[in-house]
Parts: sequence; structure tokens; C-alpha cells
Amino acid sequence: MSIEAAGNPELRTTQNMIWLRVEGDLPDDPLLHVCLMTYASDLTLLDPVLTGHGLFWSDGRTMGASLDHAMWFHRPFRADRWLLYVQESPVAYGGRGLARGQVFTEDGQLVVSVMQEGLIRTIRKGHGPGGPEPDAT
Repeated sequence: MSIEAAGNPELRTTQNMIWLRVEGDLPDDPLLHVCLMTYASDLTLLDPVLTGHGLFWSDGRTMGASLDHAMWFHRPFRADRWLLYVQESPVAYGGRGLARGQVFTEDGQLVVSVMQEGLIRTIRKGHGPGGPEPDAT
């Protein structure tokens, strides 16, 4: 969703899908693939929490922090092959949002499940850092 679309509540979404893979060929070490997916899983998982409220990390007023992050690895996969990362936010209230993700191989096998709760704060327009307390999302 674009920043322009964020102003229109009808275009806001609490879902996100991303194709990802590591560039190049990796060794066959399964732990390496798990470690790389663990790193990548945190890069965009809270985005659906924000976009559902018309917010973006780049809007100059939104801040966030991960409160917890859990992952389940269901079967082996390769981080150097295309993986579809499906993300959604079922709830966001009181300055906190829950996000869940599922990672699928190209042939549709579910290989990883992810859950994360994040703390989200926005600075009121017209107030910079050090001003009034941030608003809760």
C-alpha cells in the first residue's frame, strides 16, 4: 500500500505477502537456512499492524518495538529458493499489535510459522521528539 492510499480507510489492509530468497547458492547446512529465515522473518512482520491504521515506518512519526517473537519450523527448506511469506495482523489495540506469518515453499508446503507482538507509538503531528507523550495506536 502506498502512503497516499493510507489516507483512504477503504484501501487499508492488515495483510501482506512477500516473496523472498537469499541471492546465490548456499551450502546444504540446514541451520544456516533456519538462521537466515529467522533474520528475515522480523524485517516486515509488523507492517500489517501499521498499514491497517494507515501508518508506515517511514511516515516520520511512527515508532515500534518487538515485544516477543516466536517461530516454529515444520519441515526443511532452503533460504536460497523462493519462499512466500504471508503476513497478517488479526488485532491491534492499545498501542500493541499482533502479527502472524506463514512461510511457504514455491510448491505450497508450509515450512515456518511466526508470531510477533509489537509495541507501536506515533508522535502527534506538530510535536517533535521530546514533546508530548506519543499517542497509542
